[in-house]
Amino acid sequence: MNRIILIIVGLITVSLLWLSLNYLDSRDGNVTQNQNTDTAYWYAPHVSALDSNLNKQLILKGRDIIMHTSAYFGPNGSISQTTNGLNCQNCHLEAGTVMWGNNYSAVASTYPKKRARSGQMEDIPKRINDCFERSLNGKTLNPDSDEMQAIVANMNWIGQGIPKGKKPTGAGIKKPEFLERAADPIHGEQVYSEKCMSCHMADGQGVLKADNKEYQYPPLWGEHSYNTGAGLYRMSNFAGYVKANMPFGTSFAFPVLSDEEAWDVAAYVNSRPRPEKDLSNDWPDISKKPIDHPFGPYADPFPESQHKYGPYKPIDDWKKSHNNQTALK
Repeated sequence: MNRIILIIVGLITVSLLWLSLNYLDSRDGNVTQNQNTDTAYWYAPHVSALDSNLNKQLILKGRDIIMHTSAYFGPNGSISQTTNGLNCQNCHLEAGTVMWGNNYSAVASTYPKKRARSGQMEDIPKRINDCFERSLNGKTLNPDSDEMQAIVANMNWIGQGIPKGKKPTGAGIKKPEFLERAADPIHGEQVYSEKCMSCHMADGQGVLKADNKEYQYPPLWGEHSYNTGAGLYRMSNFAGYVKANMPFGTSFAFPVLSDEEAWDVAAYVNSRPRPEKDLSNDWPDISKKPIDHPFGPYADPFPESQHKYGPYKPIDDWKKSHNNQTALK
């Protein structure tokens, strides 16, 4: 019996090592091919690869701005005081280089593009400024500024090697499976207390560093958090983000939260007060709204409350059926 247990443990260890090598290696490349499938797993290039890059200093400046945005533009920023104090990497982990950590792998390959949210063609600076206005609840950067050009250079470097129009496996956020019920903010508060509060504090305001310029752990609600127009204000984005990356130190290969816990803690956090954003110009074609966009009107018959907390599968099924019927006409 002991020998069988040792064999099982050994097999598990080998499997975990395989996952680490195939999914989490970020030392010397951009895309690696899984030998057993056709899936290309993305991983970020390492900064050491910049030694021979002619744009090294600009790229490193962009990386620094992404990592320490508040030091430049926060309430005590050195350039301006125009954001809420969050850093870009609070939402885009490790300067946008973590698989399923809301990374920047597909930015260079998919922009410029027409976005359904604005109904307009958007380039990379416009997309960055969206984050400054929404996730950072601040003001936009001049697209021609040195800081904007540095951020764009860094994103282009991170996404090198990705074919135009393609999104590699691991890009952005991996959405969890839908629950058969609505997300429950009451249970979410319990999850928050058990697994989030030690970093983000009971009041959700995080922990400010001693320099008063940046947060060691960011606020999740209140005046210094993201506003109602931010991507993480959508349940599937927040749930997917925390499932793959939180509590701090978690990876998508070894999640701590269950799907239910991820959805419920998303419901709790996004039920808390935060700055509001004027969304009147968003989604000019309301049929393109995501099913978890929490504000109406909608092209479907489901109420705003269900779009905010779910259950989402009935909405998703209706939308797929409606789209199929439209395609057949």
